[in-house]
Amino acid sequence: MAKRSAAAVKADESSLLERIRDLIVTARSSVARGIDLVQVHTSFLIGLHIVEHEQQGQTRSDYGKALLTVLAERLSGEFGKGFSRSSLAAMRSFYLAYQDRAPKVQTASGFLIQSGETAPRWIVQTASGQSPIPFGLSWSHYVFLTTIKNPDERSFYEIEAIGQNWPLRELRRQFDSGLYERLALSRDKDGIRQLARKGQIVTQPADLLKEPLVLEFLGLDERERYSESDLEAAVINQIGQFLLELGKGFLFEARQKRFTFDGDHFFVDLVFYNRLLRCYVLVDLKIGKLTHQDLGQMQMYVNYFDRHVKTEAENATVGIVLCKKKNEALVEITLPADANIHAREYQLYLPSKEELRQKLQEWLGDAKA
Repeated sequence: MAKRSAAAVKADESSLLERIRDLIVTARSSVARGIDLVQVHTSFLIGLHIVEHEQQGQTRSDYGKALLTVLAERLSGEFGKGFSRSSLAAMRSFYLAYQDRAPKVQTASGFLIQSGETAPRWIVQTASGQSPIPFGLSWSHYVFLTTIKNPDERSFYEIEAIGQNWPLRELRRQFDSGLYERLALSRDKDGIRQLARKGQIVTQPADLLKEPLVLEFLGLDERERYSESDLEAAVINQIGQFLLELGKGFLFEARQKRFTFDGDHFFVDLVFYNRLLRCYVLVDLKIGKLTHQDLGQMQMYVNYFDRHVKTEAENATVGIVLCKKKNEALVEITLPADANIHAREYQLYLPSKEELRQKLQEWLGDAKA
């Protein structure tokens, strides 16, 4: 390809700047409603124009850096904050991460906002007609999501953030806690693919489970001594966060739920109801190593709820024993294969994502063998 003259390059840059200006002016005239979607779609289309311009023969990395610097200076001078070089780089990365969502653009500024609707509807003009660009989160969410390199993991967190209405802080917390890896480790390969396509789908008790449960929000120092009652009180004080960590569909019903059997009183630490599975979920908290007595006690609780509490229309009760350390062999020998009892470990600090990723890769390697 022949080297282009400096005048031609400058003319193309001026054309690019004018197209981006049109996008910004149009977006700023639509601030009455849907401001977040306006920003997201404008950022996506700015990224598209930058990438398309770079693909016109100017592929050197030094040119790309210089182009963003020139654009940042011109746009910031006219429009103020929000168009720094780093912001434009984020828009470029955003488009590259989600470019599969953009139909083939027929015209440089082929988009519009439909009026008279509950929210603006962004359209890209294509050869076959008009198609929406599907985004459902704020620009801040997408800036964070584009830092996730694994596209399956990125898709999972986007689906969950939209479905669970996570603010950016919760999205970061779930990512830092390795939610994707913790759920993936309890699924087969088909289940892992489903996480990327649909997020966490709850259709059976096993879908609720992840390990470990991460309870760093309780504020209990790992090095301090604490009792089971301290752990329970901390959970109750942070019940909203605990429900988020448990997963989808949980409703809190009772703490220290008492029932009487044959003259003796028994107490379940925490009782939840899962509206997706239509069943009770009982949780017992243990600060030490799991014992067979812990499993036997939970089996008794589950049996009682199944026989005396749940209705015929509801599904079988699920029991979860949360402990600091479990023994897989002990669980296997103590419980029948079809038991609705599960032992899960918890920890009071955020896990290492690298360790979780390594564990997932090892699990996938074992599954192939």
